[in-house]
Amino acid sequence: MHELRGGQSGLGPFQWDTFLDTPPDEARYEDAGFVVLSIPFDGTTSFRSGTRDGPSAIIAASGQLEDYDIELGVDISLAGIHTVPELVPNLSSMDALFGQVDRLTTQVISDGKIPALLGGEHTVSIGAVTALARRYPDIAVLYLDAHGDLRDEYMGTRWGHASVARRLMEICPVTHAGVRSLSAEEHRFIADESLNVNLWPPNSSMDEYARAIIDDLPSTIYVSIDLDVLDPSIMAAVGTPEPDGMLWQDLAHVLRLVCEAKRVVGFDLVELAPAEGPEACAYTAAKLTYKLMGYISTLMPRLGAC
Repeated sequence: MHELRGGQSGLGPFQWDTFLDTPPDEARYEDAGFVVLSIPFDGTTSFRSGTRDGPSAIIAASGQLEDYDIELGVDISLAGIHTVPELVPNLSSMDALFGQVDRLTTQVISDGKIPALLGGEHTVSIGAVTALARRYPDIAVLYLDAHGDLRDEYMGTRWGHASVARRLMEICPVTHAGVRSLSAEEHRFIADESLNVNLWPPNSSMDEYARAIIDDLPSTIYVSIDLDVLDPSIMAAVGTPEPDGMLWQDLAHVLRLVCEAKRVVGFDLVELAPAEGPEACAYTAAKLTYKLMGYISTLMPRLGAC
């Protein structure tokens, strides 16, 4: 049915189940700057589950977005956004899941495109960063999260959502932002390793807060956004909500300044548990995904060939 377009010849409209609900012939893989990868995994949550439903909720909500972005003054979709069908996770082991995500991400970056992962829980980031670190040896991760996720082990596993940043540090450097919840173990680890963890709320202006983040990052980065970095007043639909978080304008400001200064070669947006909050949360997540695509495609410096 790809040759058919909604509204033509009285045959539509259709529900395409793609980002922005774009007809497939208008969002071909070969023309895409961004490739949306949906990873509906939810296996190590410890409070409220349901993140496996996050990717599909974001895709559905994205159909209500306006293509034109007022802030940037552009139609972001012109950068090209292709949506890959939702992955069926291999649940035999965490290694198997990470391998799936690694292979998907490797294919996308090999084709010169930017992977945009939709989780699922935060563990899906590990497979993506593994792939990108092979391609970009000097990469680092900007990790936007209410929590440190720096436990070496939690609830009997080293591969759970509370240990993601710790595992990513075994692949490449990680810079935290938005953190406002830590265990005593994590606090000691941060001090012992002299980690750059930018706590929230800041003791400085937003520009100074963003500059501290930017100064700690290399030229090439991966951006990982746990939606609980946002305040529960605007993002209740997460597994581990934490009060006193970033508001939309705070997070957007940081992301804009980062994208003006660094080369973002991939990103993820994870931990939406749609049943735990109003439908507006899925829309906010979709808007944030699209906004970040806009910052990357219009503001990002070109720091060498892909």
